[in-house]
This record gives sequence, structure tokens and C-alpha cells, in this order.
Amino acid sequence: EPTDKRLFVLAAALKANYTIDELHSLTNIDKWFLYKMANIISFYMKLESAAGTVLEKGMLLQAKCLGFSDKQIAFATKNTELVIRRQRQDLCILPFVKQIDTVAGEWPAVTNYLYLTYNAQSHDVDFPGGFIIVVGSGVYRIGSSVEFDWCAVGCLKELRKLGKSTVMI
Repeated sequence: EPTDKRLFVLAAALKANYTIDELHSLTNIDKWFLYKMANIISFYMKLESAAGTVLEKGMLLQAKCLGFSDKQIAFATKNTELVIRRQRQDLCILPFVKQIDTVAGEWPAVTNYLYLTYNAQSHDVDFPGGFIIVVGSGVYRIGSSVEFDWCAVGCLKELRKLGKSTVMI
């Protein structure tokens, strides 16, 4: 029966050399998804085999493009997260900021929904500097609590009254 642990079982099966056809037969999951997952597991095993070595730039960039965190790369290569982060920064492997097109190109989008990716060559937005960042309080996030939302919004309003540019995280 499918559970929230299903992906982990599939990953273990792929590492144990189950074929895509076998997994498809057992789960009825579309082969397209199984091939994508097999690609990720295969690359993870490549990272594991590189344990104890300094990762080449291409391999580290590919890991980031596949969505691996520095912590996951460190675990696979028997390093620390700090070592991987420093190596990545030294190799200038940094994410780019891209903008989500919320209207699918039907007209120019003016919303500022952004995300980070390593699968890009340039930023979608400029970073002129001079901004003050307002960080939400603790585990509370925008939308989870009116009073905490109001505190953050009040802070932004006051900073803007003072002529400051702001960014909320």
C-alpha cells in the first residue's frame, strides 16, 4: 500500500538494482517518473563513490542542478556541509534568482515571486543593494498568525516611511 515512505522504498529498490519495468509492474507508477528517480539515485551513488576525494566542479554543479543540498552532498561524500559549501563557493557555483511567471506569458507579470536555481545562467532580477531585510519571527510564517503578520508588516511600513527599501523573508 502506498504511504508517505513510498519514495524511500523506491530509492532503496533502485539502489538494489531493481529495474524500471519491475518497479512499474509493482507500483503502476509511470515509467517517466521512475526514470527520473533512477537518474537521481544513480547520481547519488556516483557521489558516494567519490567519497574521500575533492569533487570536480562539473560533478558538484550537476549535483546542485539535480537539487541536492550541500548537506546531502556532504553526507554522500563523507564530508561536512561546511566543506562542501566552501568548495562550491570557491568554484563560483552559486544559485541564480529566477522569477515565476504567474500568468504563463499571457501578459507582463508584475508579481515578484522568486526562487533560487542552479539551472540557469543569469538572474531574472537586478540587485541594486541598499535594502533592509525583515525576517519573519521564528517558526511563524506569513499567513500563520495575524499578530505576527501584523508585526512584520508594521515594521515594513515604518521602514518605508523612513524612505528605506525593504525585502521580507
